[in-house]
Amino acid sequence: MNERHDEGPHEHDRGLSYDLPVLARRRMIRLMAGASLIPLMGCTTEEKTPTSSASSASSSSAACAEIPEETAGPFPGDGSNGVNVLKESGVVRSDITKSFGDSAGGTAEGVPLTITLTVVDAASGCGTPKKGAAVYVWHCDREGAYSLYSDGVTEENYLRGVQETDEKGQVTFTSVFPGCYPGRWPHVHFEVYGSLADATAATSITNTSQLAFPKDVCDTVYATDGYDASVRNLSSLSLEDDGIFSDGHERQLAAMKGSAGDGYTATLTVPV
Repeated sequence: MNERHDEGPHEHDRGLSYDLPVLARRRMIRLMAGASLIPLMGCTTEEKTPTSSASSASSSSAACAEIPEETAGPFPGDGSNGVNVLKESGVVRSDITKSFGDSAGGTAEGVPLTITLTVVDAASGCGTPKKGAAVYVWHCDREGAYSLYSDGVTEENYLRGVQETDEKGQVTFTSVFPGCYPGRWPHVHFEVYGSLADATAATSITNTSQLAFPKDVCDTVYATDGYDASVRNLSSLSLEDDGIFSDGHERQLAAMKGSAGDGYTATLTVPV
């Protein structure tokens, strides 16, 4: 089971000093991997001439590293920091724009966003989908607030949901593009569980990570109505300086399609 970490000294982020242990651990993993000649470039394979089928399989497996482990932040809603939305009826859903259950019933506004994550088996070289796993995603709203925690939305539970992966290892969520709050690059949190039963019991997390958005898409979205604060906040940030993504964001940067008018689709492969 993964460790849990918090983020952000202000309302949304405890800052770089808190996340240094996480970053140090990731850098140590990279150094150890380099010493072992294991590439950490995601789901790519080296161009080698295999001497046997066994060596070929070994090379393919080594070339697919697990998704980087990241902080779950102070607002996970999974029972590790106060409220536990995972045990509420209705959390298993694809449309996460609305609150559900006994919440205030609000709806998150913003540029439409579809999030598709493909969970694959890292040990098999990313070639095998993880059917029957589960993914819990959550992120802030257009104003940078997290439901269940932030002032004004403590009675809401929107922008949170769980799904079971299909035969392709995929889950798809309908959401809105998150805002940018001070100190953090725009992102989406997610946890991977071995099964839907584990997810709704809030137990046995296998991986915790974050998805990052490309700057050009952020700039386009934040030029639309309702994202005024995000323009200012993003202007002082970069992926290279972000406390989470600064030590390597290539395997967490979403591929994007769409437009601000019609909405965007963000896709990411998640090796576990």
